[in-house]
Amino acid sequence: MEKRIAPAAGRLGVLTVGLGAVASTFIAGVELIRQGLAQPIGSLSQLSRIRLDEAADPELIRDVVPLAGLDQLVFGAWDPFSDNAYEAALRCGVLDRYVHIEPIAAALKEIEPMPAVFDQAYVRRLDGTNVKPAATRRELAEALRKDIRDFKAERTCDRLVVIWCASTEVYLEPGAAHHDLAALETALDANDPSVPPSMLYAYAALKEGVPFLNGAPNLTTDVPAMVELANTAGVPIAGKDFKTGQTLLKTVLAPMLRTRMLGLAGWYSTNILGNRDGEVLDDPDSFRTKEKSKLGVLEHILEPERHPELYGDFHHQVRINYYPPRGDQKEGWDNVDIVGWLGYPMQIKVDFLCRDSILAAPLVLDLVLFTDLAQRAGLSGVQDWLSFYFKDPQHALDVRPEHDLFVQRTTLENTLRTLASS
Repeated sequence: MEKRIAPAAGRLGVLTVGLGAVASTFIAGVELIRQGLAQPIGSLSQLSRIRLDEAADPELIRDVVPLAGLDQLVFGAWDPFSDNAYEAALRCGVLDRYVHIEPIAAALKEIEPMPAVFDQAYVRRLDGTNVKPAATRRELAEALRKDIRDFKAERTCDRLVVIWCASTEVYLEPGAAHHDLAALETALDANDPSVPPSMLYAYAALKEGVPFLNGAPNLTTDVPAMVELANTAGVPIAGKDFKTGQTLLKTVLAPMLRTRMLGLAGWYSTNILGNRDGEVLDDPDSFRTKEKSKLGVLEHILEPERHPELYGDFHHQVRINYYPPRGDQKEGWDNVDIVGWLGYPMQIKVDFLCRDSILAAPLVLDLVLFTDLAQRAGLSGVQDWLSFYFKDPQHALDVRPEHDLFVQRTTLENTLRTLASS
């Protein structure tokens, strides 16, 4: 971090994998904000303040940390459906058509998705038509690399960031193909099915020297081969699974229980979700991927190995139900059975009527700007300090993952302070 940070000059290209609810809401929001038609609510990079030292008054992060400006962002995407960003925003139904889509329709219509790397074996409930021709994984990876180079040249971008905003893939365990970079290269040449589409996007980005962010719980950069590639290429990576609704609340409530030494008997969580991701998660193997990213949160925060009398035997259950009438307006309902003085039971009930993509969009913005900052600062490999934004944060193997939202926030701010003064 002693290296001087390169200036945030020129155009920053943002390539989203997926142009559905999250990506179209993010892109539309940035366009509205830079036209003065909306506020960046939910974005730390735009609205939060930090102190650079104890004697100073808090200042906006965007004023004291050398971030790219919103006017520098240029958007592109891959998607297995051919809808442009305007059509996607209308179809997803997240934003009000006449208040937040039509005023920026011209800008949204310019964003046409590139054909995606798509394999229905990994996302069984979707059947895309805007896809790259069937080919080997090596050929598909090279096609993605060409897309990245072409986009950068055609849009005259100085730097790029690639971020996964697409659906949850089926559950995969790390295997021999993921052991190191040499094994991954061999797997690509052998067209090994243990290399999913998300990993192809990450591989292509890193090989092109472009940071990659994983917003889904897929097995993507969280394997030794991809970490090795990121470090070798000198490129930041971070993930995984955007921390939005129900898990966000868990990372607030669970620290409260631990701080007060209150026991936990059980935590039941259920969701109803009607957007494309809800449809995908209706497949048991995709749900298993999402479930795994959610289940570890409480254990890491409560540390049952240290407090077995309080947290050694609690029941944790997660359900996600696809319910089309709700669209993007997700409902997360939690029943928390806690234990107090002398073992007396109590309950906490939370019904979070949230908007999935409205919560995710500012996370995408922050992650893009902070990761670009990391790249310009010469940081590479896993960016633990971005754990604040993820359900299942990727971390160094010798570091225990941190899930407490407030500890994560402190780590984020401390890193930004260091970068601001370098």
